Amino acid sequence: MIVARTWAVALTGLAGSLIEVEADITQHKPDFRLIGMPDKSLGEAVRRVMNASENSGLRLPDRRLTVNLSPASLPKQGSAFDLAIAVAALATDGRLDPESLARTVHIGELGLDGRVRAVPGVLPSVVAAVRAGRPRIVVPEENRAEAELVTGAEITGVRTLAQVALLHGADVDEPMVEPIDAPAAPPPAGAPAEVLDLADVVGQPQAVDTLLVAAAGGHHMLMSGPPGAGKTMLARRLPGILPPLGDDAALEVASIRSLTGERVASLSRTPPFEAPHHSATLAALVGGGSRRASPGAIARASRGVLFIDEVAEAPRSVLDALRQPLELGAIEIHRSGFTASFPARFQLVLAMNPCPCGEFGVAGGACTCSPAEVRRYAGKISGPLLDRVDIDMRMQRVSRIDGDRALVTTAAARDRVREARERAARRLAETPWRTNGEVAGTWLRSGPHPLDAGARSVLDGALDRGHITLRAYDRIVRVAWSVADLAGRARPTAADVGRALFLKKGISA
Repeated sequence: MIVARTWAVALTGLAGSLIEVEADITQHKPDFRLIGMPDKSLGEAVRRVMNASENSGLRLPDRRLTVNLSPASLPKQGSAFDLAIAVAALATDGRLDPESLARTVHIGELGLDGRVRAVPGVLPSVVAAVRAGRPRIVVPEENRAEAELVTGAEITGVRTLAQVALLHGADVDEPMVEPIDAPAAPPPAGAPAEVLDLADVVGQPQAVDTLLVAAAGGHHMLMSGPPGAGKTMLARRLPGILPPLGDDAALEVASIRSLTGERVASLSRTPPFEAPHHSATLAALVGGGSRRASPGAIARASRGVLFIDEVAEAPRSVLDALRQPLELGAIEIHRSGFTASFPARFQLVLAMNPCPCGEFGVAGGACTCSPAEVRRYAGKISGPLLDRVDIDMRMQRVSRIDGDRALVTTAAARDRVREARERAARRLAETPWRTNGEVAGTWLRSGPHPLDAGARSVLDGALDRGHITLRAYDRIVRVAWSVADLAGRARPTAADVGRALFLKKGISA
């Protein structure tokens, strides 16, 4: 009797756990049992494995076959276990090399004819396997390109179960089957097809300068203004002026895309951009699923920008769901039997009209809203969410185009933002933070780089008059540091603090 063993990966959110797949046969009535807490789609693997083996010329032993997925206490979902279950079952009668199986992780779904189908989540599964010391991995051929993005992985792409059996020493003829031509997943909604140029924005020099401040410090921002002022145009150009993603961040972004079923061929260095509609449900924003947690817009925006237009029209429950990830940098999805966690380190950009009709306070506009409607509309965003916004930028429609003013290109803006972030990173080198938007208030006020007396007096006066709270005080100091970093100054001046105060509260020092 042989107990055959190989490996698979169970994903819970973006985290992967190695699963030992062990198979055993006994002298009882022929049967095939799968144990180890499989879900319904995984329980159906029994029929897929039996038919795929038969049609590949690899008939399973005619005895009772038991396959265990260990640890049994960990929930397991999906069809990516098919390949590991099949090779473990086939190895019980000695046809496959047990040592080769024990060194290999198998990921893939089986068709009834023995072909190996692509599955979502291959990239985070390969990352988990390599980190656990199992670099030898077999994946579907359609997923091979994304699996090879992981440094240190020894990837073999396969099209059929017979190919996998041959890899482990079986004596079998590989049947002639047509390769599976799986259509690529469509790009996620709201993602720009290319990096848009900031030079396309004309007539809004103050707004462009404010966008650079937000990018330099990683500050969350609210843009308010009438339709046609350019709020969406600016927001879509923010990812292009952010610094390119590093290796770890790019791999994290690609892993989240892989979980959604998107085919990942290379690591993109451009920060992601997500723009869910204001009518999106809580599940669409947070993510979810009854048996398997899928990332929502919050997780897909991690390391990039989350833009919510017409934010005053969004349900309060949806907006309040942003508070936890803004504080923790992660989003947790709780379901019966498991908790999935996804990264959520995004830069939040909100946009709204000044009133339901959009014409309140607009020069030449005719607002049809009552004062009560204007107040109610502006109050739809909760105070706790607004407290987490560093910049409140008021915009007006373009009334004049200055053709003589040099336009700021995305490339030039990106260089300025990169230099500003490098200054901040050097200053924060001995801290857990790397951008001004992350720094704790206590460190700003009592750390090694306090504001000088002149700059501090601007904020102390606003605090004394009741124009700002202590939390707003700290956020204004963060923005002031970003203004100074962009200008190349060693520390904020009174003018920098005054500009930050205007950007946060719309009041002059």
